[in-house]
Amino acid sequence: MLKVATTLRLVSKQGNNVRALATAAAYKQALVNVPPTQLTVLDNGIRVASEDSGAATATVGLWIDAGSRYENSKNNGVAHFLEHMAFKGTSKRSQTDLELLVENMGAHLNAYTSREQTVFYAKCLAGDVPAAIEILADIIQNSSLAEPEIERERGVILREMQDVESNLQEVVFDHLHATAFQGTPLGQTILGPTKNIKKISKADLQQYIKTHYQPSRIVLSGAGGIEHSKLVDLAGKHLGGLKNTALDVPELAPCRYTGSEIRVRDDSMPLAHIAIAVEGAGWTDADNIPLMVANTLIGAWDRSQGGGTNNASFLARAASCENLCHSFQSFNTCYKDTGLWGIYFVSEPMQIEDMLFNIQREWMKLCTTVTEGEVDRAKNLLKTNMLLQLDGTTPVCEDIGRQILCYNRRIPIHELDARIDSVSVQNVRDVCYKYLFDRCPAVAAVGPTEALPDYTRIRAGMYWLRV
Repeated sequence: MLKVATTLRLVSKQGNNVRALATAAAYKQALVNVPPTQLTVLDNGIRVASEDSGAATATVGLWIDAGSRYENSKNNGVAHFLEHMAFKGTSKRSQTDLELLVENMGAHLNAYTSREQTVFYAKCLAGDVPAAIEILADIIQNSSLAEPEIERERGVILREMQDVESNLQEVVFDHLHATAFQGTPLGQTILGPTKNIKKISKADLQQYIKTHYQPSRIVLSGAGGIEHSKLVDLAGKHLGGLKNTALDVPELAPCRYTGSEIRVRDDSMPLAHIAIAVEGAGWTDADNIPLMVANTLIGAWDRSQGGGTNNASFLARAASCENLCHSFQSFNTCYKDTGLWGIYFVSEPMQIEDMLFNIQREWMKLCTTVTEGEVDRAKNLLKTNMLLQLDGTTPVCEDIGRQILCYNRRIPIHELDARIDSVSVQNVRDVCYKYLFDRCPAVAAVGPTEALPDYTRIRAGMYWLRV
């Protein structure tokens, strides 16, 4: 009986190994079979990039190298203001005509502004791509910027600012940027201060367009049922007339990181919202992949997930079993030449110190004693998240546009997969030691923060002295 049982176990183990190998082979094959991203540069410098998946729908968009980082203290908020004005009518069609045209197509038209980019995109049926391109081109070239609409939108943005102030996670991250990159453009908010919004004029908007909306700074991205050659023809037809102006775009000055803190104490609030971070790596830095693995290893958790002692992440186990917080999420925010790597958590006042102690202990373990099993788990989870985030034409289109602006190419999924696979335990330890160990953190806290240790104690937790 013992021999039979042993034989059965061996057969079962061999069967599992065969299935694992077959799954791995199918996964590698699937990565290679992803449609290629094609890139063409028009005569005026506009880059046209697309991935043709043959889908029934498509997403096309304009990614512009312009955001709040390119503003100064006087015009901070103008990039976001322009995004709002984009859908308020052009010299060719009124706001009503624009809305009816989009609705009759059954399309979805949207835009957003970040610290380094402004984006306008449309999701539609594959057959409606020519109309969508014409609308997007009209919006960025012929916006009417009528004075009554500017005044109306001024009020809309001020109300949006009030909404943002009620989103405490947004508030904390704005404070975190303000303290970490104090005195630099990255420390500014995307929406801008109220005093700026109240006085931004049509001339300010026009000047920003002339300076930043130049063909050399624009990427037309497409994903879904799109033929690249047709997209290039449409781009030449509707965007080929754009010319680079003589106005010089201000050079992107390095944004100095400063270890520091901001605390906004309000004991009337039930929970404290806290973020702690160190300076991370830029998009093109080789350290970014190991930092992404480390970020995934710390992970995220909230009370709705449960899990208790069955959570793979030690921090999630501690948070759930010891009731240290309501939620936490690790983040790796990248910019062209710098970034912020850290964690955001929401906690009851008397649990803040214990939660912070556990966070810093996990950070020090990343630098010194992280294990191969933990790194392998994080790598697998990172690859899974990478594929899940590219599920649909809109996220693929966004991925193409952002990567062309950041790298001037799109990194193929199989290459990114190989780069994640190549990260070793020693890589993670070395990179985390470089960015985390004995570094000055940036801290932002809002709410009942009395129990948050003072900055010198937080700073002292950024290294271990062990014999």
